[in-house]
Amino acid sequence: MNLITALLISLAINGLFFIIAAVLHTDVFTDITYSLSFLLLTILFFCLAETRFAVQILTALSVVVWSLRLGGYLFNRILHIKVDHRFDDKRDNVISFGSFWLLQAVTVWVVLLPVFGILSIKDMPSVSPVMLIPGAVVFLAGLALESVADAQKYRFKMKAETKGKFMSSGIWRYSRHPNYFGEMLVWWGISAPGLFLFHGLEWMYFIGPVFITVLLLFVSGIPLLEKSADSKWGRDAPYIEYKRRTSLLVPLPRKKG
Repeated sequence: MNLITALLISLAINGLFFIIAAVLHTDVFTDITYSLSFLLLTILFFCLAETRFAVQILTALSVVVWSLRLGGYLFNRILHIKVDHRFDDKRDNVISFGSFWLLQAVTVWVVLLPVFGILSIKDMPSVSPVMLIPGAVVFLAGLALESVADAQKYRFKMKAETKGKFMSSGIWRYSRHPNYFGEMLVWWGISAPGLFLFHGLEWMYFIGPVFITVLLLFVSGIPLLEKSADSKWGRDAPYIEYKRRTSLLVPLPRKKG
């Protein structure tokens, strides 16, 4: 399977669920389709690949584990909250709502570029397993961090006594967006074998982790959540203090008061 086919499949998956979501006026399928796209594309690409080297198996397995974890979390969350308020001004506008699904399909394809690159290698160069350890460590650290952050945030939001409040406990005490930092680590860790495998124009596969990092830092991730939080608690003294003392992204010791 080539890159164009992979893009078309991503568009087809998201297009199908867009139609279902638009007809039913539901947000249940929106986030689950994101992780499902990663899962299906990786499995398809791996099954159709001509080789099965250890690094290719581990790369595909990493994406599968990540997508199942994220998909399970997001699906469970939407079943409880019912509505994703990000789409309140888009759900009834076919063009606006459809644009989101289009962007999601393209995002999946771009982020998976290094995975496609690794799975496409036919003549695997001699690479010491030791060289692959740093990437594996980064991936596992990122997966653990975002899993813990998501679980803590979910439990916090589900408690009646903390409903409508901002979270500043657990790992969120040391970072305002630890889940996003974990997400970045996941994709840089998955892409890391490319440092030893890619040559020439193949280095462009690293557009994947660069893209997700830029997206979360400057576009649809942190900026939107920071704006939303400021609008809710921007005049709240405890929130102002939390924001002043707490790292934006990387979990770090809190600044002294």
